[in-house]
Amino acid sequence: MYKFFFNLVFKRMDPEAAHHLAFRWIRLAARVPVLRTFVAAALAPRYEELRTEALGLRMHGPFGLAAGFDKNAAAIDGMSMLGFDHVEIGTVTAQAQPGNPRKRLFRLVPDRALINRMGFNNDGSAAVAARLAARREVFRTVVGVNIGKTKVVPEEEAVGDYVTSTERLAAHADYLVVNVSSPNTPGLRNLQATEALRPLLGAVREAADRTVTGRRVPLLVKIAPDLADEDVDAVADLAVELGLDGIIATNTTIARDGLGLKSDPALVEETGGLSGAPVKERSLEVLRRLYARVGDRVTLVGVGGIGNAEDAWQRILAGATLVQGYSAFVYEGPFYARAVHKGLAARLAVSPYATLAEAVGAETRKAATA
Repeated sequence: MYKFFFNLVFKRMDPEAAHHLAFRWIRLAARVPVLRTFVAAALAPRYEELRTEALGLRMHGPFGLAAGFDKNAAAIDGMSMLGFDHVEIGTVTAQAQPGNPRKRLFRLVPDRALINRMGFNNDGSAAVAARLAARREVFRTVVGVNIGKTKVVPEEEAVGDYVTSTERLAAHADYLVVNVSSPNTPGLRNLQATEALRPLLGAVREAADRTVTGRRVPLLVKIAPDLADEDVDAVADLAVELGLDGIIATNTTIARDGLGLKSDPALVEETGGLSGAPVKERSLEVLRRLYARVGDRVTLVGVGGIGNAEDAWQRILAGATLVQGYSAFVYEGPFYARAVHKGLAARLAVSPYATLAEAVGAETRKAATA
């Protein structure tokens, strides 16, 4: 039914306009008590065998919504209602900004992919912090907060910019993510180099600890699939050195060649980050490499091309404790999370693993000893 609706309505609309329309519907549904209860019962059934502990947090399962869909923390309950086990909001910057000029979001339907050059459009960390502080949760869910650099802030002042957002948002975050991997903010990816990343992560960690004294806010970093293998290794080693809680692998890619893209060449050539099915293989490679390097010392989150339960299962076997989706949600619709959960439970039931935690990294460990 959703595919028919997508082809009839959403496919004919501007992608960003369609996003805002769907976003409004989700928010509205979550505000109506009887309706949201009915929707959650249909779309968010819980599987006891999928219960997950990660980052010191307990979740209904391992499958969450990646950053980018709910930039301003406006639909957390709505996304939980649709079955996501955690919701990562953002990317949030210290200063409010409109993002890049439109048109800035493109669908590559034959490739089940998106290209975006949104440019961190968001209300700013002060407004988002106020919204999170005023939230009265309907559905209990883990909320991650993804922070990035304000576009007008020079690269040499990036640390202070991230610290400002951390001071405002850390108290409202179940976990905090430093995003240094979006291709749509000039100079941002330069911060992935370890000589720049080390002081940045150290400053954010110190700011989070200073701001939130009653608990430790887990800190993660999100990296790009375009990093060379040796740079992936360097980030992995740095994460262990700094006692980082997690790494999210991966963000969107600027690559186009070698991905077998079938969409209109004019669309393929649009600048911005490519997400969805075409990034699946490289994201999986990066994840395997990270797990081989860090093992269970750092929690890994697999994202990029998670189109179905099999994709999620392969990330878990590769080393991901948590997985996230976004682009496939556009194509799969409201039953997306339900299908992933059902498929994961079925795969775990016929696997040799007694628990989901036992399956994490099993294939990567097996390959290392072969």
